[in-house]
This record gives sequence, structure tokens and C-alpha cells, in this order.
Amino acid sequence: MWLQSTTSIICVGLIATLSGMQCANALTMQQCSAKYKAAQGAGTLGGLTWQQFRKANCGPGASAATAGSPGTGSAALSPGATFPQAISPKYTNESAGKARLHTCLDQYRANKAANANGGLRWITKGGGYYSECNRRLKG
Repeated sequence: MWLQSTTSIICVGLIATLSGMQCANALTMQQCSAKYKAAQGAGTLGGLTWQQFRKANCGPGASAATAGSPGTGSAALSPGATFPQAISPKYTNESAGKARLHTCLDQYRANKAANANGGLRWITKGGGYYSECNRRLKG
């Protein structure tokens, strides 16, 4: 009797451990929300509700389309947003950080006038236009 209950406890612990490992690969709610909003902005939800989208796209094995190199996950997060390719020549006599900031701000304002920021706000918790633009100009 004691052997059976000990074996059951070990099996339950093993299953919990293994399922915990699988859950570690799932997206966080913040990542899933960003992925949902990007799909919603791009019109690629296909009629899925938040709950349906979350179950289908954010479980174990899902990839976060919120980070990555330019042109991979970032493009999925900001469809249609235009980023500068290099620091603007008019900011060459400023520090590198300020030059990137002003270059990104100029492009953001130009995009905003044309409604072309891909749904990104200037600064957002977890990343925004400035964060993505700054990362691209650094790399």
C-alpha cells in the first residue's frame, strides 16, 4: 500500500514537472495580447475571439512575434510601420543616443501624419515605436 501511494506521488510530481516545462514555452499574457493586437490591426484574425486566439496561438510551442531581428517578429508586431534605415545627417553633431532619438522621432511624426505607424505608439510598456526604431538603428 505504501509503495503504491509513493509511486503515485512520484508520478504526479513527474507529470507536474514535465507539464511545467511545456508551459514554460508558452507565451505570457502580455506577449499573447501583443500578438492578438497585431493580428487584429492587420485584419488576420479570421473571426477568432480573444479566447479562441489565445488557445490556438499562445499555448506551448507558440512563438512570440514580439521580438527578433528586423523583418522577423518585429514586422509581425508592426505591420506597415516604416523605420529609418540610418541616422539622419542633420543630427551628426549630437551624441549617438540623441541622434537616434531625433531620427526616430522625425520618422514617427512623418508616419503619424500619414497614419502609417502600424498601430504602434511612441513609447509603450514592453516596446513601442521608439524602442523598435532605436534597436534597428543600433544594430
